[in-house]
Amino acid sequence: MWTVDLSKVVTAEQKAAEARAALQAQYSAAIQAHLDAKARERQYDGIQTAITYRDDPNPQFAAEGDALFNWRSAVWTYSTAELAKVNAGERSQPSVEEFIAELPPFTWPS
Repeated sequence: MWTVDLSKVVTAEQKAAEARAALQAQYSAAIQAHLDAKARERQYDGIQTAITYRDDPNPQFAAEGDALFNWRSAVWTYSTAELAKVNAGERSQPSVEEFIAELPPFTWPS
C-alpha cells in the first residue's frame, strides 16, 4: 500500500507565502542595487557608506550624505507600501524595471 508523508505536503498557503517571500527578495535586491548605484555616482562604496557622511566636517560630503539618507528613507517607505498593495491584490505586480522607475527621484545637492 502507498503512504503519503504528510510532512512533505506543501499547502497552497505555503506556496503563496513562498511566492511572496521570493517576490519581496527580488524587489528588495533591485531596490538596494538602485540605491547603491546612485551613491557610487559620487564614488561612495554604496549607500550605507554614503549616509555615514551626514554631519561630516566637509560640507559637500555632509550634504550628499544627508540627501542620500532622506532619499533612502523615501524609497523604502514607498516600496514597502506599494509592495504591500501588490501582496494584498490592490494593485497589479509591476516588473522590477517598472517598479524601479516609479521610485522617488534623487537630485544631488549643489
